[in-house]
Amino acid sequence: MSHRPQHPFPGRRSVLRGSLAASGALALPTALGAAPAFALSGRPKAGWGVQTGDVTADSGLVWVRSDRPARMIVETSATESFRNPRRWQGPLLGAGSDFTGTTRLRGLPAGEQIHYRVLLADPQDPRRTGEPVTGTFRTTPLGRRDGVRFLWSGDLAGQGWGINPDLGGYRIYDAMAELDPDFFLCSGDNIYADGPITATAALPDGSTWRNITTEEKSKVAETLAEFRGNFRYNLLDENLKRFNAQVPSIIQWDDHEVRNNWYPGEVIAASDTRYTEKSVDLLAARGRRAFSEYFPLSTLRPDNQDGRVYRVLRQGPLLDVFVLDMRTYRNANSPDTQTTDPQGILGAEQLEWLKRELSRSRAVWKVIAADMPLGLVVPDATEGQPNIEAVAQGDPGAPLGRELQIAELLRFVKHRRITGTVWLTADVHHTSAQHYQPSRAAFTDFEPFWEFVSGPLNAGAFPASALDNTFGPERVFVKAPTDSNVSPAGGYQFFGEVDIDGDSGELTVRLREQDGTVLFTQVLQPGRVGQ
Repeated sequence: MSHRPQHPFPGRRSVLRGSLAASGALALPTALGAAPAFALSGRPKAGWGVQTGDVTADSGLVWVRSDRPARMIVETSATESFRNPRRWQGPLLGAGSDFTGTTRLRGLPAGEQIHYRVLLADPQDPRRTGEPVTGTFRTTPLGRRDGVRFLWSGDLAGQGWGINPDLGGYRIYDAMAELDPDFFLCSGDNIYADGPITATAALPDGSTWRNITTEEKSKVAETLAEFRGNFRYNLLDENLKRFNAQVPSIIQWDDHEVRNNWYPGEVIAASDTRYTEKSVDLLAARGRRAFSEYFPLSTLRPDNQDGRVYRVLRQGPLLDVFVLDMRTYRNANSPDTQTTDPQGILGAEQLEWLKRELSRSRAVWKVIAADMPLGLVVPDATEGQPNIEAVAQGDPGAPLGRELQIAELLRFVKHRRITGTVWLTADVHHTSAQHYQPSRAAFTDFEPFWEFVSGPLNAGAFPASALDNTFGPERVFVKAPTDSNVSPAGGYQFFGEVDIDGDSGELTVRLREQDGTVLFTQVLQPGRVGQ
């Protein structure tokens, strides 16, 4: 059994419930001068809450957005009282980053609860500060005694299903927060830049779905301002803001941060009159910049667009998380039947990075966070052609197209005897568990492994995807609707949980519904190359 208590920080949620409200009782740092009245007008405000990301044993990134130019200041403390806080001076927030900013906290104690508050100061008068916004997170432990618990999902505000006040908004985040995870892995499609949100939509039962709307979400995103507005839209949801203040994230991206099924070099057809800008590369550059502004990523910053989304996050001796980018380096979508494919879906450089980091990892478990599934057929009908969007193309024989790159990786894992690999993904808007077994496969030079699918968080739900037998998947569990684009009001919203026991090292996966109900459980044993 893990030594982690069920609710190790009893005062935590009560503090977080008030983190987005006024907190004028908190003392200002003495370096900023005497405490003024926070309620005075003209002071910077952080109405979009706070976030933390890419937390390690001794570091973490804190994010905030101001409503005007401001200096970002972060204070940390071991307690909620903020007695003797440690102070971090962050960047100046201005129009160049849409008034967003990230401060890196270094030298933190491992395996501890960190309480933090963000102050926004007037750049011309440091005495003039807005109301502090508070949050908390746990740093990664150096030992394994406490175990690791994290959640994953993806696909937010898709298919026109946005923040519905009648349903209480994005309620799934409250169910996830109740599990008190160490972090949340978002598997992509954080926004739907190509999915306008209208005020109402008709539901099959004759009722009406209502959305909160904004100008930027009234059309497909083309300008940088429109992409930024897509990220701000989700932060109108109070459930999400509370969750962000309580749970650090590991964020990856997929296609809808730019456009459905996009790939580098794509040119939008003239017939798609929604877009006046036809260069997908230009749209992707704008989407990538907004993505880097609105999430705290250790490898990608607004002032460094040469950075990358793929990275490995060390979460102590029990877990390494390998975050993939299956979008930026892929080849063009096609029927995917080519017999040679060195670029594949990862690109040659990222594949070599993944091999190298997997072989170096000494963690008990190596979670491969993929933004697209391996053996589920995901077609691309964007241009009316029978193209393939993910890896599998439906041919059950020997690897073809992008499968060749995955086969190379699976072979590498087997022959290097890399233990404890598990694949997590989202994208297909249903939840399922697939076991891949060489005895069922056309390609057999790999060890058995599991792939777990979750999502959507708040988007249309779709029927289960077809399986491709090249790597021998068996769908052990699935929950999906029989109709397409079922609204969140109809259910079928999902997230997954991974719980690693500190004593035994066992990894338990639970697939959960929107309210937290467990649908499926699978326990995996540590120290094995395949299982």
